Amino acid sequence: MSSNWKNVILEQSATMGQAIEAINAEGLRVALVVDKNFCLVGVITDGDVRRALLAHKALDTPVTEIMNASPKTAQASSTRAQLLSIMKRAQILSLPIVDAKGVLINLETLHHVIDTRRHQTPVFLMAGGFGKRLQPLTDACPKPLLKVGGKPILETILESFIAAGFYDFYISTHFMPDMIKQYFGDGSQWDVSIQYIHESSPLGTGGALSLLPDNLPDIPIIMMNGDILTKVDFENLLAYHQKQDAICTMCGTEYEFQVPYGVIESDGERVTSMVEKPWQKYFINAGIYVIEPKLIKTLVKNTRVDMPSLLETQMSAGEDVAIFPLHEYWLDIGKMNDFERAQNDYERDF
Repeated sequence: MSSNWKNVILEQSATMGQAIEAINAEGLRVALVVDKNFCLVGVITDGDVRRALLAHKALDTPVTEIMNASPKTAQASSTRAQLLSIMKRAQILSLPIVDAKGVLINLETLHHVIDTRRHQTPVFLMAGGFGKRLQPLTDACPKPLLKVGGKPILETILESFIAAGFYDFYISTHFMPDMIKQYFGDGSQWDVSIQYIHESSPLGTGGALSLLPDNLPDIPIIMMNGDILTKVDFENLLAYHQKQDAICTMCGTEYEFQVPYGVIESDGERVTSMVEKPWQKYFINAGIYVIEPKLIKTLVKNTRVDMPSLLETQMSAGEDVAIFPLHEYWLDIGKMNDFERAQNDYERDF
């Protein structure tokens, strides 16, 4: 939140010259035009002013002639991830915050949204799968690059971590790795670091951990599948793990289904109860983990292993594995109907 954003507010009767003064005085590179009820009616950026000057507009030109009368805005309830997503997609440096009636209540800047608490915790995103259940969409495109809401799934994941203050990323690749590397590069577009871990052969959901650099900081890492849409609070997840004396914390989301038949319980030959089409609830693996360094050190490089087997081995050895129950939105985009649902959910939840 900018402490001086109110100094860039202009009335509709203001001139382009006054807009220039406001933009230059506060360094926010934007001026906000409001009506008598303080409702936002337009935004003037540094670029708008420069285009007006190129068109030889006079300094006494009304701001209403040069402003953007349909600016991007957000609600006060918007999360940092949502704010970042809007500004990135619209390629803007600031975003007016309005209430339900359009009254201007704040101005968020890209710098402020990104300049949150910085987490040294590395983030490992798994993006090497074939996505066979989404064929033919994945015949010529790796699943993490399939677009949901107009952007690749993996980009939405990346930006949600960035909005929470994470900046050190590793991405595992196998299927069509060059497409992923070309899209994300070294992360400089997002002002973060991205390094790639290539699996020459598929190593399962846990084996790729063995290929991480040996010089990682001696702190937990977060690992997440690259085909998940979620609103989980990663800062909260990390804080939760740090309170557990566990070698790994895995996220679990509740899965509920109805048995389509009457269920009979018995004791030997005697029926003890009958329940008609009961509902069952279980926690299922959500594909998001916080992992201690000592777990990674147990792995043999380039050896295939899935996370469930790896964690079962650790529990058998006496190590604790914690569960972080999700109540936030979560969707594993594994099948075509999941992909179609994601398109609808994105507009509402992201």
